[in-house]
Amino acid sequence: MSRSTLPFPYSIKRHGVSLSNCDDEPVQTPGCIQAHGLLLALSPDDLIVRQASENWPQRTGLAMDQVLDQPLATVVGPDAAQRIVHAMRTEVLERNALYVLTAPLPHPPCQEVPMDFSVHQADGVLIVEIEPASRTGDTVVTDSDYYSMVKTTLVRLKSASSLSAFCDIAANEVRRTTGLDRVMIYRFHRDETGEVIADAHRSDLNSWLGLRYPASDIPVPARAIFKRIGVRPLPDVDGALMEIVPLLNPVTGRPLDMTYCALRGASVMYTDYLRNMGVAATLTMPILRDGRLWGLIACHHYAPIVLPYTLRAAAEFLGQVTSLEIASAEGREHLEYRLKLEAAHHAVLGQALADGNYAALTDGAPSLLDGIEAGGVAVSENGQWSMAGATPDAQQLTALAAWLTLHSARLADGGTVIALDDLGRAYPEGGDALGCCSGLLAFPISQRSQGDWVIWFRPEQLQTYRWGGNPYEAGKATGEHGARLTPRQSFAVWQEEVRGRAEPWKPVEIEAAKNLRLLMLDVVVARAEQLAALNTDLVRSNDELDAFAYVAGHDLKEPLRGIHKYAHFLLEETKAGRPLDAQGRERIDAMLRLTVRMDSLLDALLHFSRVGRLSLARQPIALGDVVAEATDMLGASLLGREIDVQIPRPLPTVSCDRIRVREVFANLISNAAKYNDKLQRRIEIGYLDPVDGADVVSTFYVRDNGIGIDTKHSERVFMMFKRLHTRDAYGGGSGAGLAIVKKLVEQHNGHSWFTSELGVGTTFYFTLIGAGMKQPGA
Repeated sequence: MSRSTLPFPYSIKRHGVSLSNCDDEPVQTPGCIQAHGLLLALSPDDLIVRQASENWPQRTGLAMDQVLDQPLATVVGPDAAQRIVHAMRTEVLERNALYVLTAPLPHPPCQEVPMDFSVHQADGVLIVEIEPASRTGDTVVTDSDYYSMVKTTLVRLKSASSLSAFCDIAANEVRRTTGLDRVMIYRFHRDETGEVIADAHRSDLNSWLGLRYPASDIPVPARAIFKRIGVRPLPDVDGALMEIVPLLNPVTGRPLDMTYCALRGASVMYTDYLRNMGVAATLTMPILRDGRLWGLIACHHYAPIVLPYTLRAAAEFLGQVTSLEIASAEGREHLEYRLKLEAAHHAVLGQALADGNYAALTDGAPSLLDGIEAGGVAVSENGQWSMAGATPDAQQLTALAAWLTLHSARLADGGTVIALDDLGRAYPEGGDALGCCSGLLAFPISQRSQGDWVIWFRPEQLQTYRWGGNPYEAGKATGEHGARLTPRQSFAVWQEEVRGRAEPWKPVEIEAAKNLRLLMLDVVVARAEQLAALNTDLVRSNDELDAFAYVAGHDLKEPLRGIHKYAHFLLEETKAGRPLDAQGRERIDAMLRLTVRMDSLLDALLHFSRVGRLSLARQPIALGDVVAEATDMLGASLLGREIDVQIPRPLPTVSCDRIRVREVFANLISNAAKYNDKLQRRIEIGYLDPVDGADVVSTFYVRDNGIGIDTKHSERVFMMFKRLHTRDAYGGGSGAGLAIVKKLVEQHNGHSWFTSELGVGTTFYFTLIGAGMKQPGA
């Protein structure tokens, strides 16, 4: 019977023999506990008992109405209740079962029997579990109780040079600590089947090393619980079950969530399964890696046994240590291989970056086939495939990439890398074309280019599986409750030849693929940045081309039109036979001025074009010397203007191009002197202190007390040949100076701007990025 059709709360005792599907069983809410213990479920706010296991009358002599709806202290005694309340106030109990104390229950039949009390909270309910103690005394368990037992184990685990050795040590150490008959390390494969990869057992028992078991042997609900708990004890497979009374919590209206209960009742399917194996008791610890269920430490004993809290705590601790160290163990096993993969991938990617395309990933030497062990590799860039080794053809690869893109979220299981060793089964639409490619390891190069993938292929490898029993054995039987699901009856070794599969991808290979993808994303980002920079340069070049077109169409034509007009007048005068008079000489003088102006414009234009093509020669430069050179260059133009040049404090040394920065200062100082109508003209040259001690951005300024600039012209003043005054005002000029300043500063990765007030003065600022400013005298 499926859980979804049950008209009443589930109980293993009542309904466990009616299941038709293991995945339907509500193992988190079994409605029962193992009979060797007692359970209470309370409202955490008032500590009133709302549910209890049905064996309270049998174990304590209390009737159920003397337990249900009673205060906790009445049922377990005031001392135990006080310790539980203290734990509630001081410990994290949510989904975290903690031992609280060892003490007898205050009722005559059990006053001499010490009991272990554990508490936790789940689904808004406080759960108290009570079991016979393995020791006497009211002592809280601390790490020191079992630290000495696991210290040696930790040293041995860390010394393992391979995963196989690590698992052997873990199995033997757990067996040494627990004393159980058999301890196995059971690893899950990607298809959820399991395999025994380490087996420490009694000398008279057969080894199960290498045996595989179908995924159905550990149903989905059980796997989900193993991801949440630390240890699962079952001391007696044939032990009785005690039902929870009532099955529905009267406060929450829901079945009791017993996920974290050590006493949680075991499924009938599970106990039947263990009986068929001849197992009488079990202790199981999950092995987690990166939040996933990697495997189990499965302990079997062939007679019922007491599994006290201290032993379970030690076993749980060993399980957690194994989980923490499993990744390191796998890494140590494949260290040499991982280093080889990293070296190959860096070399290949470096070559691809140098070539400017991904073809080198498959065509070059080395290629991606020199890294991960595979039969073939294919890389798509902008829909174009490059291949090496045994791969499908380009058309088949395109169809495969489309399928991978469509199903990537499911296939990658929340990650970015897809690893399959049964591609033909997962992608049947590929047909015979994938006959040579049973294994696939793939990742998308980027999210934006969804058709671009890196894909490795592996050929089919005929495999022989040694199953622990026939995994296809029918699982139905007729009992006193009619037909029901039952586990396999036989666990004798059963061999099967498996086709259509490749050698599974190792974790180190999957990790290497993830790292390669990150490296390739860096390349994609670098290319995008380069493209953005090229686009910026292109936009700037287009702007400059537009400016050149304007200059050619307007500024340069203006003197040409004047020359043409005056030459025409002179020609007419000559044709008329009139001698050259004063007006004619004036026209010749005008022509000469216009040719000089045109020559000046052409020189400025050529200089501006050269500025963008010249590379910088950065070196540490003392800017005080540079400013002195700039003022010397302007010497003649500054004479007779009564200009007071002030430098309030010595200028620093910066890393820059001496000639370019000198030209920046020269243009700014020249403008400051030219556009000034004051009798006492002042120019101040200085720099701003770096913000928060940063020395990568140096800001300099040239300040004057001149005519000022309307801020609405903040962009116009830096444009080529743009003057804000008439052609001859303030001594004339080409209007190229500030455009050149802007370009030279941008070559230093800097920025230029100004602040101004009409009639008061202007301050031009510019920055030198990465200048590495050094204060004078430092």
